[in-house]
Amino acid sequence: MVTWLDEFSTYLNIERNMSPHTCRAYLRDVNAFIAFLIPEDSDSDVEQAITAVDKLCFRRWMAELMTERKKITVARKLASLRCFFIYLTRQNYLPSNPLETLSSPRYEHYLPTTLDIDDLYHLLDHQIENTPKNLRDRAIFELIYSSGLRVSELVGLNVADLQVGQQVVRVLGKGGKARIVPVGSRALARVAEYLDHRRCYDCDDPLFVNRSSGRLSPRTVQRNLKQQLLQAGLPASITPHSLRHSFATHLLGGGADLRAIQEMLGHSSLSSTQKYTHVSVEQVMGVYDKAHPRSRKKDK
Repeated sequence: MVTWLDEFSTYLNIERNMSPHTCRAYLRDVNAFIAFLIPEDSDSDVEQAITAVDKLCFRRWMAELMTERKKITVARKLASLRCFFIYLTRQNYLPSNPLETLSSPRYEHYLPTTLDIDDLYHLLDHQIENTPKNLRDRAIFELIYSSGLRVSELVGLNVADLQVGQQVVRVLGKGGKARIVPVGSRALARVAEYLDHRRCYDCDDPLFVNRSSGRLSPRTVQRNLKQQLLQAGLPASITPHSLRHSFATHLLGGGADLRAIQEMLGHSSLSSTQKYTHVSVEQVMGVYDKAHPRSRKKDK
Protein backbone atom coordinates (compact mmCIF):
# COMPACT_ATOMS: atom_id res chain seq x y z
CA MET A 1 0.00 0.00 0.00
CA VAL A 2 1.41 3.38 -1.03
CA THR A 3 1.29 5.82 1.87
CA TRP A 4 1.31 9.60 1.92
CA LEU A 5 4.93 9.46 3.02
CA ASP A 6 5.83 7.25 0.04
CA GLU A 7 4.17 9.71 -2.31
CA PHE A 8 5.89 12.65 -0.62
CA SER A 9 9.27 10.92 -0.98
CA THR A 10 8.64 10.45 -4.72
CA TYR A 11 7.58 14.09 -4.99
CA LEU A 12 10.83 15.29 -3.36
CA ASN A 13 12.96 13.05 -5.58
CA ILE A 14 11.22 13.47 -8.92
CA GLU A 15 9.30 16.75 -8.97
CA ARG A 16 11.48 18.81 -6.62
CA ASN A 17 14.68 17.06 -7.75
CA MET A 18 16.17 17.38 -4.27
CA SER A 19 19.46 15.76 -3.39
CA PRO A 20 19.33 12.39 -1.57
CA HIS A 21 20.73 14.09 1.54
CA THR A 22 17.96 16.73 1.55
CA CYS A 23 15.26 14.12 0.91
CA ARG A 24 16.46 12.05 3.85
CA ALA A 25 16.47 15.14 6.09
CA TYR A 26 12.90 16.11 5.11
CA LEU A 27 11.58 12.58 5.62
CA ARG A 28 13.42 12.27 8.94
CA ASP A 29 11.80 15.48 10.18
CA VAL A 30 8.32 14.36 9.07
CA ASN A 31 8.74 10.94 10.66
CA ALA A 32 9.89 12.56 13.90
CA PHE A 33 6.74 14.72 13.91
CA ILE A 34 4.56 11.64 13.33
CA ALA A 35 6.31 9.94 16.26
CA PHE A 36 5.37 12.99 18.35
CA LEU A 37 1.76 12.67 17.23
CA ILE A 38 1.43 8.93 17.81
CA PRO A 39 2.99 7.27 20.89
CA GLU A 40 4.89 4.01 20.34
CA ASP A 41 2.25 1.89 22.11
CA SER A 42 -0.59 3.39 20.09
CA ASP A 43 -2.23 1.69 17.12
CA SER A 44 -3.61 4.95 15.71
CA ASP A 45 -3.76 5.36 11.95
CA VAL A 46 -1.01 7.69 10.70
CA GLU A 47 -3.07 9.40 8.03
CA GLN A 48 -5.98 9.98 10.40
CA ALA A 49 -3.61 11.49 12.96
CA ILE A 50 -2.14 13.81 10.31
CA THR A 51 -5.62 14.86 9.18
CA ALA A 52 -6.52 15.81 12.76
CA VAL A 53 -3.47 18.06 13.24
CA ASP A 54 -4.13 21.73 14.03
CA LYS A 55 -2.02 24.81 14.75
CA LEU A 56 -2.08 24.15 18.50
CA CYS A 57 -0.51 20.74 17.93
CA PHE A 58 2.36 22.35 16.04
CA ARG A 59 2.88 24.87 18.82
CA ARG A 60 3.17 22.05 21.39
CA TRP A 61 5.64 20.25 19.15
CA MET A 62 7.73 23.41 18.70
CA ALA A 63 7.69 24.15 22.44
CA GLU A 64 8.94 20.65 23.22
CA LEU A 65 11.71 20.89 20.63
CA MET A 66 12.91 24.30 21.79
CA THR A 67 13.68 22.97 25.27
CA GLU A 68 16.60 21.03 23.79
CA ARG A 69 17.24 22.37 20.27
CA LYS A 70 18.39 25.69 18.86
CA LYS A 71 15.81 27.92 17.20
CA ILE A 72 17.51 27.54 13.84
CA THR A 73 17.12 23.73 14.08
CA VAL A 74 13.43 24.06 14.95
CA ALA A 75 12.95 26.43 12.01
CA ARG A 76 14.60 23.93 9.65
CA LYS A 77 12.35 21.10 10.88
CA LEU A 78 9.33 23.34 10.51
CA ALA A 79 10.34 24.04 6.90
CA SER A 80 10.28 20.28 6.22
CA LEU A 81 6.78 20.02 7.68
CA ARG A 82 5.60 23.04 5.69
CA CYS A 83 6.67 21.30 2.50
CA PHE A 84 4.90 18.09 3.55
CA PHE A 85 1.62 19.78 4.45
CA ILE A 86 1.64 21.97 1.34
CA TYR A 87 2.00 18.77 -0.70
CA LEU A 88 -0.90 17.07 1.14
CA THR A 89 -3.11 20.13 0.62
CA ARG A 90 -2.32 20.34 -3.10
CA GLN A 91 -3.15 16.65 -3.45
CA ASN A 92 -6.51 17.34 -1.72
CA TYR A 93 -5.66 14.92 1.08
CA LEU A 94 -6.26 17.79 3.52
CA PRO A 95 -8.98 20.47 3.24
CA SER A 96 -6.54 23.19 4.34
CA ASN A 97 -2.97 23.64 5.48
CA PRO A 98 -2.77 23.96 9.30
CA LEU A 99 0.71 25.47 8.98
CA GLU A 100 -0.34 28.27 6.67
CA THR A 101 -0.45 31.04 9.29
CA LEU A 102 2.10 29.60 11.75
CA SER A 103 5.24 31.74 12.09
CA SER A 104 8.73 30.25 12.26
CA PRO A 105 10.72 30.97 15.43
CA ARG A 106 13.05 33.94 15.13
CA TYR A 107 16.57 32.65 15.43
CA GLU A 108 20.04 34.05 15.79
CA HIS A 109 21.89 34.77 12.55
CA TYR A 110 25.47 33.54 12.74
CA LEU A 111 28.10 35.18 10.59
CA PRO A 112 30.11 32.77 8.43
CA THR A 113 33.46 31.57 9.76
CA THR A 114 36.28 32.69 7.49
CA LEU A 115 40.06 32.73 7.31
CA ASP A 116 41.81 36.00 6.58
CA ILE A 117 43.93 36.22 3.46
CA ASP A 118 47.27 35.78 5.24
CA ASP A 119 46.08 32.61 7.01
CA LEU A 120 44.72 31.23 3.75
CA TYR A 121 48.03 31.82 2.01
CA HIS A 122 49.75 30.05 4.89
CA LEU A 123 47.37 27.07 4.67
CA LEU A 124 47.71 26.73 0.91
CA ASP A 125 51.43 27.46 0.59
CA HIS A 126 53.08 25.98 3.70
CA GLN A 127 55.65 23.28 3.03
CA ILE A 128 54.34 19.71 2.84
CA GLU A 129 55.78 16.39 1.74
CA ASN A 130 54.88 15.68 -1.89
CA THR A 131 52.93 12.48 -1.24
CA PRO A 132 49.93 11.62 -3.47
CA LYS A 133 47.57 12.26 -0.54
CA ASN A 134 49.08 15.67 0.24
CA LEU A 135 49.06 16.71 -3.40
CA ARG A 136 45.41 15.68 -3.67
CA ASP A 137 44.39 17.51 -0.50
CA ARG A 138 46.28 20.66 -1.45
CA ALA A 139 44.51 20.65 -4.83
CA ILE A 140 41.15 20.14 -3.09
CA PHE A 141 41.55 23.05 -0.69
CA GLU A 142 42.88 25.31 -3.41
CA LEU A 143 39.92 24.47 -5.68
CA ILE A 144 37.30 25.03 -2.95
CA TYR A 145 38.75 28.45 -2.16
CA SER A 146 39.34 29.34 -5.81
CA SER A 147 35.78 28.56 -6.94
CA GLY A 148 33.68 28.66 -3.77
CA LEU A 149 32.50 25.06 -4.07
CA ARG A 150 30.42 23.20 -1.52
CA VAL A 151 32.28 20.11 -0.36
CA SER A 152 29.44 17.93 -1.72
CA GLU A 153 29.90 19.58 -5.12
CA LEU A 154 33.65 19.07 -5.02
CA VAL A 155 33.52 15.33 -4.27
CA GLY A 156 30.94 14.95 -7.06
CA LEU A 157 33.27 16.36 -9.73
CA ASN A 158 34.54 14.18 -12.55
CA VAL A 159 37.79 14.78 -14.44
CA ALA A 160 35.88 16.11 -17.47
CA ASP A 161 34.12 18.75 -15.35
CA LEU A 162 37.37 20.70 -15.00
CA GLN A 163 37.83 22.51 -18.31
CA VAL A 164 41.44 23.61 -18.10
CA GLY A 165 41.55 25.47 -21.44
CA GLN A 166 38.63 27.70 -20.47
CA GLN A 167 39.71 27.92 -16.81
CA VAL A 168 36.27 26.91 -15.53
CA VAL A 169 34.67 24.01 -13.69
CA ARG A 170 31.18 22.64 -14.31
CA VAL A 171 29.44 22.10 -10.98
CA LEU A 172 26.24 20.21 -10.19
CA GLY A 173 24.75 22.06 -7.23
CA LYS A 174 21.68 21.77 -5.02
CA GLY A 175 18.54 20.63 -6.76
CA GLY A 176 20.56 19.27 -9.67
CA LYS A 177 21.26 22.80 -10.93
CA ALA A 178 24.42 23.05 -13.03
CA ARG A 179 26.60 26.14 -13.12
CA ILE A 180 29.94 27.16 -14.58
CA VAL A 181 32.45 28.70 -12.16
CA PRO A 182 35.87 30.27 -12.92
CA VAL A 183 38.98 28.53 -11.59
CA GLY A 184 42.15 30.44 -10.72
CA SER A 185 45.56 29.60 -12.15
CA ARG A 186 46.92 28.44 -8.77
CA ALA A 187 44.09 25.92 -8.38
CA LEU A 188 44.53 24.67 -11.95
CA ALA A 189 48.24 24.18 -11.34
CA ARG A 190 47.62 22.25 -8.11
CA VAL A 191 45.06 19.97 -9.74
CA ALA A 192 47.37 19.39 -12.73
CA GLU A 193 50.20 18.44 -10.36
CA TYR A 194 47.93 15.98 -8.56
CA LEU A 195 46.69 14.42 -11.82
CA ASP A 196 50.29 14.08 -13.11
CA HIS A 197 51.13 11.94 -10.08
CA ARG A 198 47.87 9.98 -10.40
CA ARG A 199 48.54 9.29 -14.10
CA CYS A 200 45.87 6.68 -14.93
CA TYR A 201 42.36 8.12 -15.20
CA ASP A 202 39.52 8.62 -17.68
CA CYS A 203 37.36 11.68 -18.28
CA ASP A 204 34.39 10.05 -16.52
CA ASP A 205 36.41 9.12 -13.43
CA PRO A 206 36.04 11.09 -10.18
CA LEU A 207 38.40 14.07 -10.11
CA PHE A 208 39.53 13.30 -6.56
CA VAL A 209 39.82 9.70 -5.39
CA ASN A 210 40.76 7.73 -2.28
CA ARG A 211 43.30 4.91 -2.03
CA SER A 212 40.84 2.49 -3.62
CA SER A 213 40.26 4.87 -6.57
CA GLY A 214 36.74 5.49 -5.30
CA ARG A 215 35.06 8.85 -4.89
CA LEU A 216 35.99 10.77 -1.73
CA SER A 217 33.40 11.43 0.96
CA PRO A 218 32.78 14.93 2.38
CA ARG A 219 33.78 13.64 5.82
CA THR A 220 37.19 12.58 4.52
CA VAL A 221 37.79 16.05 3.04
CA GLN A 222 36.86 17.66 6.35
CA ARG A 223 39.10 15.33 8.36
CA ASN A 224 42.07 15.92 6.05
CA LEU A 225 41.58 19.68 6.20
CA LYS A 226 41.74 19.53 9.99
CA GLN A 227 45.06 17.67 9.75
CA GLN A 228 46.48 20.32 7.41
CA LEU A 229 45.27 23.12 9.69
CA LEU A 230 47.00 21.57 12.70
CA GLN A 231 50.21 21.15 10.73
CA ALA A 232 50.02 24.80 9.63
CA GLY A 233 49.31 26.01 13.19
CA LEU A 234 45.85 27.33 12.25
CA PRO A 235 42.49 26.91 14.06
CA ALA A 236 41.19 23.36 13.59
CA SER A 237 37.62 24.68 13.78
CA ILE A 238 37.86 25.80 10.15
CA THR A 239 35.84 23.58 7.79
CA PRO A 240 35.70 23.17 4.01
CA HIS A 241 32.61 25.39 4.13
CA SER A 242 34.76 28.07 5.79
CA LEU A 243 36.91 28.10 2.65
CA ARG A 244 33.74 28.68 0.60
CA HIS A 245 32.77 31.52 2.95
CA SER A 246 36.27 32.95 2.64
CA PHE A 247 35.99 32.85 -1.17
CA ALA A 248 32.81 34.94 -1.09
CA THR A 249 34.01 37.34 1.60
CA HIS A 250 37.34 38.04 -0.10
CA LEU A 251 35.66 38.57 -3.48
CA LEU A 252 33.23 41.03 -1.93
CA GLY A 253 36.05 42.81 -0.13
CA GLY A 254 37.89 43.08 -3.44
CA GLY A 255 34.96 44.86 -5.08
CA ALA A 256 33.14 41.96 -6.77
CA ASP A 257 29.45 42.43 -7.59
CA LEU A 258 27.06 40.68 -5.20
CA ARG A 259 25.04 39.24 -8.09
CA ALA A 260 28.17 37.71 -9.61
CA ILE A 261 29.07 36.15 -6.26
CA GLN A 262 25.52 34.77 -6.02
CA GLU A 263 25.92 33.09 -9.41
CA MET A 264 29.30 31.60 -8.53
CA LEU A 265 28.06 30.27 -5.19
CA GLY A 266 24.95 28.79 -6.77
CA HIS A 267 22.55 30.58 -4.42
CA SER A 268 18.97 30.59 -5.70
CA SER A 269 18.20 33.75 -3.71
CA LEU A 270 20.26 36.91 -3.30
CA SER A 271 19.29 36.99 0.39
CA SER A 272 21.49 33.91 0.94
CA THR A 273 24.46 35.83 -0.47
CA GLN A 274 23.78 39.06 1.41
CA LYS A 275 25.09 37.61 4.69
CA TYR A 276 28.58 38.21 3.31
CA THR A 277 27.91 41.95 3.28
CA HIS A 278 27.71 41.80 7.10
CA VAL A 279 31.15 40.23 7.26
CA SER A 280 32.51 42.85 4.89
CA VAL A 281 30.95 45.69 6.91
CA GLU A 282 32.54 44.34 10.09
CA GLN A 283 35.93 44.33 8.38
CA VAL A 284 35.43 47.87 7.10
CA MET A 285 34.43 49.06 10.57
CA GLY A 286 37.53 47.45 12.03
CA VAL A 287 39.74 49.31 9.56
CA TYR A 288 37.82 52.54 10.22
CA ASP A 289 38.18 52.26 14.01
CA LYS A 290 41.93 51.74 13.68
CA ALA A 291 42.59 54.40 11.04
CA HIS A 292 40.21 57.30 11.58
CA PRO A 293 41.62 59.89 14.00
CA ARG A 294 38.20 60.81 15.40
CA SER A 295 37.27 57.16 15.91
CA ARG A 296 40.19 56.15 18.12
CA LYS A 297 39.64 56.39 21.86
CA LYS A 298 41.82 58.88 23.71
CA ASP A 299 44.56 57.43 25.86
CA LYS A 300 43.78 57.74 29.55
